[in-house]
Amino acid sequence: MDAYKEEFIEFMLECQVLKFGDFVTKSGRNTPFFVNTGFYRTGSQLKRLGENYAKAVHSAFGTDFDVLFGPAYKGIPLSVTASIAYSTLYDKEIRYASNRKEIKDHGDKGALLGGPVGDGDRVVIIEDVTTAGTSIRETVPILKGCGNVDIKGLVVSVDREERGAGEISALREIEGEYGFKTLSIVKMSEVVSYLKTHEVNGQKIIDSELESRIEAYYKEYGAKEA
Repeated sequence: MDAYKEEFIEFMLECQVLKFGDFVTKSGRNTPFFVNTGFYRTGSQLKRLGENYAKAVHSAFGTDFDVLFGPAYKGIPLSVTASIAYSTLYDKEIRYASNRKEIKDHGDKGALLGGPVGDGDRVVIIEDVTTAGTSIRETVPILKGCGNVDIKGLVVSVDREERGAGEISALREIEGEYGFKTLSIVKMSEVVSYLKTHEVNGQKIIDSELESRIEAYYKEYGAKEA
């Protein structure tokens, strides 16, 4: 595995973003692991996170786009910090934008925060994770409602590698449904493989009991290609 992926896995654990236990996802699945980007809380953490996202986006899309769109609420800081990192790392001014949960009818009116999105804009969506594609199916109509927008792709921090509505993964499902590229900074199979064989700060994160639970979860929800 590439060193940057190992560093990102340990970074998630350090920030308590990646947790193991008993959780329920937005799609209603009971899962033994959870990724919550809301736990990136300090300036240095957000700086590192933005750099990781910017590098992942740049590897796939270069500078050939105009807007980083982060779905509310967790996507808001992701789009902000990644756009800052883009300016620093690649000397490219990228607008950030996010949707409002409630449309504002006074002052800075409208359904979006940040830069405007309209005809001709090329947009990359960034999210924390995509489990069943629920959030993206809410986001695409919002962007398409802004005009003739070209959605270039979706970047997430962790690909959970579990099926969406059908048998293939949610990310592959999104690619097939909407026709844009999807990618992740790291895959959950890479996370599990690394933590089974490496201690973090002297602690073994995935023991045999947790490994069995993860295997059972993927037996029920794992995507065919995962």
